[in-house]
Amino acid sequence: MKTKLKILGLGVLGGMIPLGMYVFFANNNEASLSDQVINGNNDYYAKVAGMYANPMMTENFVDASESTINSVVHVTTKVVKTTIQQDPFFEFFYGPGSGNKEFKQYGSGSGSGVIVSSEGYIVTNNHVIDNASEIEVILNDNSKYTAHVVGADPSTDVAILKINATNLKPIALGNSDDLKIGEWVLAVGNPFNLTSTVTAGIVSAKARNINLLTDRTQNNIVPIESFIQTDAAVNPGNSGGALVNTKGELVGINTAIASQTGSYSGYSFAIPVNLVNKVMRDLIDFGVVQRGFLGIQIADISQEIKEKNNLPSLKGVYVSKVNEDGSADKAGVKDGSVILKVGLKEVNSVASLQEEIGKRRPGDKVSLTIRTKKGNEEIVEVVLRNSEGETALLSKNEVSKNSALGAVFVNLSDKEKKELNVSYGVKIKTLNAGKLKGLGVEEGMIITKINNEPVESVEQLTSKLSSGNKGILLEVMTKSGKKDYIGFGL
Repeated sequence: MKTKLKILGLGVLGGMIPLGMYVFFANNNEASLSDQVINGNNDYYAKVAGMYANPMMTENFVDASESTINSVVHVTTKVVKTTIQQDPFFEFFYGPGSGNKEFKQYGSGSGSGVIVSSEGYIVTNNHVIDNASEIEVILNDNSKYTAHVVGADPSTDVAILKINATNLKPIALGNSDDLKIGEWVLAVGNPFNLTSTVTAGIVSAKARNINLLTDRTQNNIVPIESFIQTDAAVNPGNSGGALVNTKGELVGINTAIASQTGSYSGYSFAIPVNLVNKVMRDLIDFGVVQRGFLGIQIADISQEIKEKNNLPSLKGVYVSKVNEDGSADKAGVKDGSVILKVGLKEVNSVASLQEEIGKRRPGDKVSLTIRTKKGNEEIVEVVLRNSEGETALLSKNEVSKNSALGAVFVNLSDKEKKELNVSYGVKIKTLNAGKLKGLGVEEGMIITKINNEPVESVEQLTSKLSSGNKGILLEVMTKSGKKDYIGFGL
C-alpha cells in the first residue's frame, strides 16, 4: 500500500513540476496591449453555457439584443476645413504668418461604433471618422466622451477610437468563419440618429466584393473586400455598428448598403469579425496594420479564363502574374497556377483569398494548395512579406518615429530639395484619418516649419507633434511650391 502511495505521490509531483513551470513562464510572458484590453469574451462563455443549454433558445433575439445594445455607441463627428489667405504686405513687414485671414467650412456626420474593451477602445468604420476634426462618442446611457483616433486602415475600412472611460461593457467576439448562409443575425446601430436600433435578418452570402473600397481609398491603398451580405435592415448611421449572431457575439462590422436611393433596399454588407480582429489588434499594438502580401496578381476564374487556360474546373483563384522576389515567387509559385486552398480552407474567389491573407502578418508561414500549369496539385509553404519585401514586424517605436496625427512622413531627397528650392522640410507620404487630415492637409505636401522653426528631419517633426504642445503653426508647401500656414491645437 505504501509503495502504491509513493508511486502516486511521485506521479502527482511529476505532474506539478511542468504545471508550475508553465504557470511561471505564462505569467512572465509579456502579453501584447491588445491581449490585455480586448476583454469582451472574459465572462462570456460561462454565461452562454447557461443561457443556451436549450437549443430552442437560439432563435430568441431578446437575449442577444440585451447583451449587445450597451456595447454599441453613437459616433458623431465635426469636420472643419480651414483655409488661410495670405497677405504678402503684412508678411514682408511683420514676418511669416502675420496678417493671415482664416476661413472655415463646417460639416458634421454620424455613425456607430462597438466597444471592444472595458478600458475604452471602440471599433468603427474608417469612413465614419475620416476627415473629422472632432469626434464624440455617446454611450447607450447618453453619457458623452471626446474620442481620439488610435489608428485607421482604409484598406479594410476599419478604425479604432479611444475614450477616457473605464468599466464599459465590451462585446464578445465571435468567429465569422463559422457563419452559415441562412443563419439569423442582428444589426445593432444608430440609423438616422435613432439610437440603439436592432434589426434582424439572415446571412445572404459570404466573401462578397462590391468594389466599394476601391472608390474610397487612395491610389496607393490596396482594398480588401470580403463582406458578409445580410438582409438585416441597415441605413445611414448604421456604419460602424455591430452585426451579431443569436448568441450576442460580434460577427461583423456593418459597413455598407446596396441601394439606388441611399436607404435600405434589401442588401447590407459587413466586414467579417475575424478580419476586423486582426486589424484592430495591429492598430492597438503597433499603430499601423502589419500587412503581409503574397506578391501575386490574381483573378476570379471565369468561364473564359477556364477555357483559355484549359483549366479542369472553375474552382480556385487564378494567378495571372507572380511578382519578382515576392513571397510567392520565393516559394516557387509560377504564373498560370491556381490557388485552391489557404491552409485547410478552400478559396474560390479573390475576396476569400484576400480575407485569408489579410488575417496574417509579415513573417507568417502560409500553406497554399495550388494546381500548377501542368495540372499537378502541390502544397507550398509561403512566408509572407510586407510591401517593402521584409518579414520583420515594425515596432511601435519605429512607427512613432515616422508618423503622427494620422500622417506618415519621409525626409526630402536632395533632388526634391533642389526642385523646390528649399534646404529643409519633410514630405507627407501617406495620410489616414486623424487631426491633420481633418484640417485639410493633403498627401505630398511639404512641411517646412513648425512654430517658425525649420523642420530638418522627420523625427524632429513627429516629436513636436506628439509632445502635447497646445498650439501648433505649420508652414506647408504644396506640390506646386505654394506656401501656406495651418494653425491648430493639440
